[in-house]
Amino acid sequence: MSTIFTRIIRGEIPGTFVHRDDQCVVFLSVNPLAQGHALVVPIAEVDHWVDLPTDLAAHLFAVAHRIGRAQRAAFQCERVGLIIAGYEVPHTHIHVVPTTHMGQLDFATAATSVDRDELAAVADAIRQALLI
Repeated sequence: MSTIFTRIIRGEIPGTFVHRDDQCVVFLSVNPLAQGHALVVPIAEVDHWVDLPTDLAAHLFAVAHRIGRAQRAAFQCERVGLIIAGYEVPHTHIHVVPTTHMGQLDFATAATSVDRDELAAVADAIRQALLI
């Protein structure tokens, strides 16, 4: 059975993508901790991040770094936080969260829903910042 992330990657479930290459994708969270909260997800289904091949782990962090810089430019946030929890979905993913305070890195405060038009606008802002 494919994970929900694999189904998003395949286009079986809608996703708001800001990056795609041959090793990973980046899409916006539908339960964001803050505006612009993105997930860096390998295409390969690997449950625990410590089981990733070293070169893939390095690639994911390089992409997360690029996304974080774009988020900082797009949203003028104070910090960009990274979280690898791995409990929600058994498919490695890095949460990249633009923040203005530490409290935004608490999953208990995640939005329960988000407007698709708002996600599209946020994705456009990140994509534009990636071009800089």
